[in-house]
Amino acid sequence: MPSLTENPGRTVVAAVIGLGSMGLGMARSMKRAGLDVVGYDISSAAIDRFVAVGGRGAATPANAAKNADIVVSVVVNSAQTEAVLFGTHGVAEAMKSKAVFISSATMDPAVACDLSQRAEALGFHYLDAPISGGATKAVNGDLTIMASGSKQAFDAARPALDAMAGKVYELGDAAGTGAAFKMINQLLAGVHIAAACEAITFAAKQGLDLDKVYEVITASAGNSWMFENRVRHVLAGDYTPLSAIEIFVKDLGIVQDMARSERYPVPLVAAALQMYLAASGAGMGRDDDSSLARLYAQLSGAKLPGVNG
Repeated sequence: MPSLTENPGRTVVAAVIGLGSMGLGMARSMKRAGLDVVGYDISSAAIDRFVAVGGRGAATPANAAKNADIVVSVVVNSAQTEAVLFGTHGVAEAMKSKAVFISSATMDPAVACDLSQRAEALGFHYLDAPISGGATKAVNGDLTIMASGSKQAFDAARPALDAMAGKVYELGDAAGTGAAFKMINQLLAGVHIAAACEAITFAAKQGLDLDKVYEVITASAGNSWMFENRVRHVLAGDYTPLSAIEIFVKDLGIVQDMARSERYPVPLVAAALQMYLAASGAGMGRDDDSSLARLYAQLSGAKLPGVNG
C-alpha cells in the first residue's frame, strides 16, 4: 500500500469501531476533517445514528476495516480491544499492510504491549492512544490523546489524530507508555470524583445551600476540574451516564493491580475503589460516576436534589 505521504491527494479512509458517545464524536470529527469514515458498533441503533449524520455503516469490524488506512477502536477495555482485533470477524482479518490500528481503550500497559506485538507481527501498525476529554470534546475534535508507538504508526495515524485531538502527546516509541500515562490520569480522576462527591454530600448533611457551596468552592483553593464538572450533575439531580461508575471500578482496579505488582502503596485509590464498588453493588454501576454522591446520601441520610428530596 502506498503511504499517505506518497499519495497526499488521496482521500484517507478511516474505520471507527465503537460508536458510543465518544466513538460517534470522534467519527464525526474525522468526517468533518474530510476523511471517508465507516463505522461499526454492536448496536444497530448506534450505526443508524452515525449514518443519519452522513457516515457509512458496516456489518462487522472486518468489513469496516477492509479498505481502511486507519482503524480507530473506541471500546471499553482490553478484552473488547482484543476481540475487535483478533476475534471472529475482527479487523486483523481485513487490515491492509502498513495501515494503523489506534487503540483508545484504557488498559494495563502490559496488555497494550502484547496487543501491539501481535498486530505488528501481522504487518500493520499499532498506536497505543488512550483518550481524555469527554463526549463534547470528542465531537469538537478537541480530545487529549496520550499516544505511544513507532514513528511509522504515528505517521500513518496523523490524519485521524489531527482531526480528533486538540492535544496529541507523543510519549514514546513503544506501546504501553500511553496506557501508563492514562492510568496516572485515571488514578487522579477517580480519586477526585470520590472526593468531590464526598464533599458535596457532606455539605448537604450540614444543611448548607448546595448552589452556594458550588459557587464558593469553584472560586477557592479546594476546587478541582472534577468537582466543577461532576457536582453540576449532583445539583441537577441528573445521573445520566456520561462516564459510568463501572469505568472506575475497572480503571482503579487496574491501578491497584499495577501498584501491587510494584509493591507501591495506593491507599487513596484503594479507598476510592471501595466506594465505586459499593455504588455498583447498590445498582448504580451503569449510572454516571457522580452517583457516588447518591451512595453517600444513602449511607448518611443527607438530602440531595432529585434523590431523596
